[in-house]
Amino acid sequence: MILAFLIQVGPNPAANDNLGLPDELLNRPPRESSITAPQNPTTAWLEDCLDQLAEDPARAHSKAQIRLTETSGPDRIIANHCLGLAATELGLWDDARGAFISARDETPVDEPRTKARFGLMAGNAALGGGDQEAALLLLQTAQRNAQEAASATLEALAAMDVARVLVALGRPHDAFVPLSRATLLEPEKAEPWLLTATLYRRLERLDDAQEAIEEAARLAPLEGAIGLEAGLIAVLSGREDAARQSWQSVVDTQPDSPAAQTAQSYLEQLGPPSGPSLAPKP
Repeated sequence: MILAFLIQVGPNPAANDNLGLPDELLNRPPRESSITAPQNPTTAWLEDCLDQLAEDPARAHSKAQIRLTETSGPDRIIANHCLGLAATELGLWDDARGAFISARDETPVDEPRTKARFGLMAGNAALGGGDQEAALLLLQTAQRNAQEAASATLEALAAMDVARVLVALGRPHDAFVPLSRATLLEPEKAEPWLLTATLYRRLERLDDAQEAIEEAARLAPLEGAIGLEAGLIAVLSGREDAARQSWQSVVDTQPDSPAAQTAQSYLEQLGPPSGPSLAPKP
């Protein structure tokens, strides 16, 4: 079915220290380049529209709008898909949300996996536009669609986004429920453990934070965001040498990365071992 083709696109943003600031590029999960579809006018149109996104998102946006006036059925789903992605690139969050919701709603009921993906995109677009309450409802619906599809990966992604929104809404304790679900669904993925550690640290539950960050580090020992978080937990626990070691490892292993720049700034704030004991500002 042609719907198999339209689930290819979308970056998976990196976790960051602020659980209240969710992913900015909104169309997860990542592109699966191995997926192919029969060549026909519909898929050829989608390929052309997607190719235009990087070069000229405004043109892709207009192209998709025109396509919507000329088509029906699955073709409208594909047109809304490209329209939503183009609107996202242009920062037109309301347009993006509306396009992704339309694509989700027009997707057949026996395609819950595709509905979940569009729901994730719509929820992140709502959040990009500052509508946290709407984002929460959309993401919770996406999580239910992922459950119907028996997709652990999609459900975990939705659960992590739900947790981020709950934190942004000032409900950090509620965020542990979806984060726990994400770690259960994807126990070998580092991101939900990192988010869990960050949340524990922000709530000053440092022992719990240490356990979670150790699990994240076991799963992804070279991930810069994990090294940054490990250092923050260590310094707040009074273990400055461990904090220096974590941040220095980020600088040494990823010297040209944004994470390394942040780690270097933390090291400078902390000062030499004989200096004053001041926790860096994340």
